[in-house]
Amino acid sequence: MPSREEAVALFDRRRRAWLAGDVDAYLALWADDMRFVSPVHPQALDRERFAALVRTSMAAARPLAFDFLHIAVTGDIVLAEWRIAIERAGARVEWCGMSVAEVRDGLIHYWREYWNPADLVPA
Repeated sequence: MPSREEAVALFDRRRRAWLAGDVDAYLALWADDMRFVSPVHPQALDRERFAALVRTSMAAARPLAFDFLHIAVTGDIVLAEWRIAIERAGARVEWCGMSVAEVRDGLIHYWREYWNPADLVPA
């Protein structure tokens, strides 16, 4: 069960790895048995499929910003509100979302994101 400080530190490492485009450091934060679910991936992705998604995403877009606005912890569950900005095809794209994560032994075992897929379409 992570403390709030441990959760904030883990999410900060995630943020820094993503902004640096460091795929290996990013993926090192996820457990071998991890599952990832999002509005565009309603069927849970395992580690192999998630790693492919991360590599494809990082190759297609340049991270510009990743801010955690609020983080709350209850037991092994970490709730986070966040804002992300990327550059894709020369356009800045920003969106906000909410995540529910299960964190054990300092690693993310489950991550479910809530955000509006329409926000990913450049204005």
